[in-house]
Amino acid sequence: MSVAAERRAALPWEVWALLAGSFLVAAGYGIVAPALPVFAQTFGVGVTAAAAVVSALPVLRLLFAPVSGRLVARVGERAMYLTGLMVVAASTGACALATSYVQLLVFRGLGGIGSTMFSVSAFSLIFRLAPEGRRGQLSGLFTGAFLLGGICGPAFGGGLVAVDVRAPFLVYALALVLATAVVGILLARSSTIGARRDDPDVAPLTLTGALRFPVYRAALASGLATGWAVQGVRVALVPLFVAVALGREPLWAGVALAVFAVGDGAMLLATSGLSDRRGRRPVVIAGLATVAVGTACLGLFPSLVVLLVASLLAGAGAGLLQPAQGAAVADLVGSRRSGGPALSGFQMATDVGAIVGPIAAGALAEGLGFGAAFAVSGAIAVAALLVWLSVGSRAEEPGTRDA
Repeated sequence: MSVAAERRAALPWEVWALLAGSFLVAAGYGIVAPALPVFAQTFGVGVTAAAAVVSALPVLRLLFAPVSGRLVARVGERAMYLTGLMVVAASTGACALATSYVQLLVFRGLGGIGSTMFSVSAFSLIFRLAPEGRRGQLSGLFTGAFLLGGICGPAFGGGLVAVDVRAPFLVYALALVLATAVVGILLARSSTIGARRDDPDVAPLTLTGALRFPVYRAALASGLATGWAVQGVRVALVPLFVAVALGREPLWAGVALAVFAVGDGAMLLATSGLSDRRGRRPVVIAGLATVAVGTACLGLFPSLVVLLVASLLAGAGAGLLQPAQGAAVADLVGSRRSGGPALSGFQMATDVGAIVGPIAAGALAEGLGFGAAFAVSGAIAVAALLVWLSVGSRAEEPGTRDA
């Protein structure tokens, strides 16, 4: 079958099962997000301690990522995928039963272990199943499933908090148990997904091996920039910027975050598979440039109109950037070998940005003002762009690799 014919072919049904699981995990994360700090404060702790509960999951996810990558390579993606879902379900259910702040902190943090098990194995499975020449498209669908879940979850979670602050955790835990059972049954019926599908003639892609590729090093740089500017600073600093610098009601922070999501989702839909046709490098560079401009403008021109326009622009940049950089990593792994360690390394770079970014930007905002904080965040994206420019045209070839 020609590449053109394969691109027209329907995606494997297993892909849709994995995308549904990704949507549910993201929606559940959004469901419990409004409840976490509120629940923490019921134990009599301050704002800083309540915020620490939010950071517990990404910190544990970062610490466990190297282990999860090796486990994926050793026991296979399917087993790790389902185990990760169950760990997150158990952790979330335990949060609902917490009777002290320390218990809540520990239980929430343990969910990070399941989160990295799930995300690394799902990422690997998605790209193993990708038809020739469609890894960029599937990366966009994977990102879009998380985005859609992240949009739907908070609204539902906010309503549950009004009923009982523990309710979001119970609902999410039960939904994950059901999802694990359904997806597990579906994947067990698959003739494509087995416990292992590695080609014995192709060595697994280790982290050390991946670091030899300029494209992988560039993907780590853009992954860190994504975590810093898109996932970290945007969520942590925009609400403070709206309240302190603009003197506006918290409602406008929510509007700005929603506008970002609209830009992200619209770009994902409009450019689905663009990096498959045009190559990863130019799409990543365009995305990084757009994110940099959208982020830096927030502090340089402080006004409500600029906030909304810049949020839309940064969202559009994220919609370009994330699928293309994910597909670039998947090209190196291919479909015939395990790449768990390399994929977990890429996830770690994003997590480092998401953890360090808000802390560094918060310190800059407090010492030098919000303009400096957003400008530095934009500069991080520019630095990643320069790394991608240094890769050269070797990363511009569209299509995928088998190994």
